[in-house]
Amino acid sequence: MREDQAWPTVGVISTKILLSETFDRNAITALRHSVASCAGAAGLAGDRLDDFVVAVNELLTNAVRHGGGTGRVAVWADDGDVVCEVSDSGTGLTAARPEPAVRPPADTPGGWGLWLAEELTDTFEVVTGDNGTTVRVSSRSSLSPP
Repeated sequence: MREDQAWPTVGVISTKILLSETFDRNAITALRHSVASCAGAAGLAGDRLDDFVVAVNELLTNAVRHGGGTGRVAVWADDGDVVCEVSDSGTGLTAARPEPAVRPPADTPGGWGLWLAEELTDTFEVVTGDNGTTVRVSSRSSLSPP
C-alpha cells in the first residue's frame, strides 16, 4: 500500500491516540513493548494488560504473515477502554469466520491468532476484503468504572 493511500478502518478512531505507525516483521517486538507501555499507561494492568498485549501481538503477526508483509497499528483510549486496530493490505480472509468463534483443533499448527485475540479481549471486530483486513480489539481499563 502506498503511503498516500488510506488504511482501512473498522470505524471511527478516538482522538486520544497513544500509538500509530506502520510496521513490518522487524518491528513486531518493539511494537509489542510499545503497546504494553501505552495500554498500561491507559489503565490496563495485570492479567488484563498481559492478555491485551498477547492479543495485539497475534494481530501484528497475522498482518505480516498473511496480509502482505506490512501493516498499520493504532492504539487509543476511549471512554475507559483501551482499543487497538491492526490493518493490513493483503487479499483478505479466505473463509468466513464462524459465529461464535470456534476454537481450532488442538493438533492444528496454525489458525489460532484471531481466535486467541477474540478470547483475550472484551470486544473483537473484523472487516476483510480484497484490499486487506482490519481487526479492532478493546479491553476495559481497570481505572474506569464498571
